[in-house]
Amino acid sequence: MNVKKKILLDSYAILAFLNKEKKYQIVLNLLKEARLGKRLLIMNQINAGEVYYHVKKRNLTENFDKFWKTFLMLPIEFICNDFELVIEAAKLKSIHSISFADCFAAATAIKENVSIVTGDPDFKKLKKKVSVEWLGY
Repeated sequence: MNVKKKILLDSYAILAFLNKEKKYQIVLNLLKEARLGKRLLIMNQINAGEVYYHVKKRNLTENFDKFWKTFLMLPIEFICNDFELVIEAAKLKSIHSISFADCFAAATAIKENVSIVTGDPDFKKLKKKVSVEWLGY
């Protein structure tokens, strides 16, 4: 049986990839591995919303609608938020001074028992709770 490693992409990882920021190749390689069926990529829907917001607001692409359709076809499973996950994110937010969206990524990573791929330094505050594969560090 071939066990595929599952990993969570934070919105930071996708935005770094789009902007070809430091270590964006890591994200590119993860996407290629997922496309080939060698890896499972997940992302919380809230973090997908962050990608939508940042790309649209900052005009990071000439054709937003085409970008969004392409983004949704990437080999990423978008995790829905049930009430339990919302409360877990809220618990993290009540303890740590990080964005609520980052709390959803962290709560999802904890629930799924996976590492987060990100370069967002706020995740350093959660180093005892989640494993992070850093971009840019």
